[in-house]
Amino acid sequence: MSLIDSCRKLIVPIHKEGYIFIAIGLVATIVLGQLWEPFGWVGALITLWICYFFRDPVRITPQREGLVISPADGRVSQVALALPPPELELPAEQMTRISIFMNVFDCHVNRAPVAGTIVRMAYTPGLFLNAELDKASDDNERNALAIETPAGIVGVVQIAGLIARRIVPFVKQGDPITTGERFGLIRFGSRVDVYLPQTVIPLVGEGQTAIAGETVLADMSASELKRAFRSI
Repeated sequence: MSLIDSCRKLIVPIHKEGYIFIAIGLVATIVLGQLWEPFGWVGALITLWICYFFRDPVRITPQREGLVISPADGRVSQVALALPPPELELPAEQMTRISIFMNVFDCHVNRAPVAGTIVRMAYTPGLFLNAELDKASDDNERNALAIETPAGIVGVVQIAGLIARRIVPFVKQGDPITTGERFGLIRFGSRVDVYLPQTVIPLVGEGQTAIAGETVLADMSASELKRAFRSI
């Protein structure tokens, strides 16, 4: 492998949603640098951070039927039973909810946790509370998807946070979707909830780091016992 090929592998692609923000950052850097050189360096650092925020790395997604893959990079902030949001029009019964919190340094391109058909998609305006709060699931701005699979309906909810002010969908209701496919992006810090049938046993624990498109959250076709977790 040549040196050029090695360098190319180190360069992570940037999602097109970030181009306008990068352009704004570059213009601001030039203008600020003309006013006072230290301002220009600050602008350059912010522009580099914007490039980092909108990165869209290639992921290797497990494809076995029944696997539920993490839709987001971040920390598993909660694994609990909860009612799905009403806009998904699912039965008013508790489901297993796995919440993944994304900070401003995580990759914010979200990927489908399962393969199936998007039978319901609903945007709900709301507040911009801290996305780690439990009530953020009910009160914050969000975009919810119900994906029909052979093993049942899986709900996926993108939730805006304190800094996040825009949820950008890449899909629409009625679309087929594959596991690991990019379905949306949330700008600048937020959370994604995955709702699974109550009988599905989570394979991750609170505090664990998840990688979108790669980390297995659960297996809907298995009967494995609930796992124990510990910090070391």
